[in-house]
Amino acid sequence: MLGNAKFLTALAVLGLAFAAAPGAAKADMWDKQRDTSATLSAGESTSWTNIKDQLFGDKKIAEGTDVIELQAPPRVTDAAFIPITITSVKKPAAGEYLKTIYLIIDENPSPVAAVFHLGPDNAVANISTRVRIDSFTTVRAVAEDNKGNIYMDKAFLRAAGGCSAPSLSDSADARSRLGKMKLNFVKAASGGELGEAQILVSHPNYTGFQFDQVARREIPAEFINSVEITYGDTKVLNAETGNSISENPSFFFNYKDRGADEMKATIKDTAGRVFEQSFPVKAAGDGKS
Repeated sequence: MLGNAKFLTALAVLGLAFAAAPGAAKADMWDKQRDTSATLSAGESTSWTNIKDQLFGDKKIAEGTDVIELQAPPRVTDAAFIPITITSVKKPAAGEYLKTIYLIIDENPSPVAAVFHLGPDNAVANISTRVRIDSFTTVRAVAEDNKGNIYMDKAFLRAAGGCSAPSLSDSADARSRLGKMKLNFVKAASGGELGEAQILVSHPNYTGFQFDQVARREIPAEFINSVEITYGDTKVLNAETGNSISENPSFFFNYKDRGADEMKATIKDTAGRVFEQSFPVKAAGDGKS
């Protein structure tokens, strides 16, 4: 049996020393916790410094919502399914376009949730998906244009446990539906207006931090890492994704009417699987999808 000193040391190692600390120590721990929370909510953390250095080096990042805007829920009810929308606010000048959009979750084990690759013919006004959050964190949308300018918007979310949350389906059921897709046309493109579509993919998107309660073992990481939607000869959605994307990934995206009669989805995962499916494009006024 541990002596008192060793017991307190063990509590500290487990992060439980607060329960045994005297009043002054508790107050000090609360102050530190508040300082940490304030630092994170301000978007200032060691995690972000490291991420920024690795992805952008010493490039200047302009903050604000003049070019890119990130929308996140003010209150999180499920840390494993958090809706995020990234909107391109400003119409680029002639010859300019957003080339890359990064979705970054600072304090997640794998902070780069997705990288969206764009081109001059992309009709990206907004992209929506669902993410997991492991602990209180800043979530960022960082956009780089073809001139090398970088813009960022961010939000602080109080959520935890999403990366280790159990799957909604058991393993056998999830694998029986693996790779099945559905393409919904939320709004058909017509005239000069953009259309909006949603691709849904059945995949457990195992993070590598989950535990199989039946088999009593950790579940190895296995997730979708590439999403590509083509319409005619144009990629309307082209993304590299990580294990911060929620189970059964969903992506909303915009597209222009290009006259072609189908969209093709190509989805890849970390196990080397490739899932492909083509969908008829819903025309304006057509009730079929």
